[in-house]
Amino acid sequence: MAEGMLKGKKGIIFGALDDRSIAWRVALAAHREGAQCVLTNAPIALRLGTLNALSEEINAPIIPCDVTDQEAIADLFAKTKDHFGTIDFILHAVGMSPNVRKGKAYTDLNYTWVHQTLDISALSLHRVLQQATQDEMLNNGASVVALSYIGAQRIFSKYSDMNDAKALLESIARNFGSRLGSKGIRVNTVSQGPTKTSAGTGIKGFDGMFTFAEKMAPLGNPSADDCADYCMTLFSDYTRMVTMQNLYHDGGFATSGISEELVEALEKAFAEESGEAANSGEGG
Repeated sequence: MAEGMLKGKKGIIFGALDDRSIAWRVALAAHREGAQCVLTNAPIALRLGTLNALSEEINAPIIPCDVTDQEAIADLFAKTKDHFGTIDFILHAVGMSPNVRKGKAYTDLNYTWVHQTLDISALSLHRVLQQATQDEMLNNGASVVALSYIGAQRIFSKYSDMNDAKALLESIARNFGSRLGSKGIRVNTVSQGPTKTSAGTGIKGFDGMFTFAEKMAPLGNPSADDCADYCMTLFSDYTRMVTMQNLYHDGGFATSGISEELVEALEKAFAEESGEAANSGEGG
């Protein structure tokens, strides 16, 4: 339900790919709340053509941008400024690991791919904010949100070098938050719970991670639309004193020990396993 929280605000949404992606849902929510947006993604991602539907729905231009190319970022800001001037918010929803995609174990990483992981998933935030600062693109009181994951704090083996990338992403957000605070500009990360996006479901073992978090978190896993609504509060003036934070949006997963439901499921699974072992004669 529209509340007009972002009426008159303008921003850039990085990373919308298809209607399952969080960035896509954020763009829809921002439009609902009265904001104007520019949509951007890597040229190779835009070849799919799916972003055109979102562009038409919210009347937002699409400006290609390779976030590993500083000149491309500068061009994005120049064209954005020509379109509607300086901006009030940025969503950074960019992340990719060739090592994860190709199933490389953390102890056998391809280091060229590691550099790509860090450049795309973390250093891109630094590039964007450095350029935005130099170009004076961020209005006083602007808000920057980058999407993170609890892999920055805890180890999820299948997440591989993305664990490292998210840790770096959160550090960059804190560093820029400390430097932009004098202008009232906020920089935060949102640690979203497992979400069934195209990118998320492409991670090996995702279904197991999703089910585990769903049973662990008191509120269950948040959807992409839930995350979008949360981002609206962070882009709005209601959170003007919140910065340099990693904000868990995960149904309570981050601070849960173990749920009764999960304990019971594990007890049952181990009991069945022990019973099978005894019946096969493996127990003694």
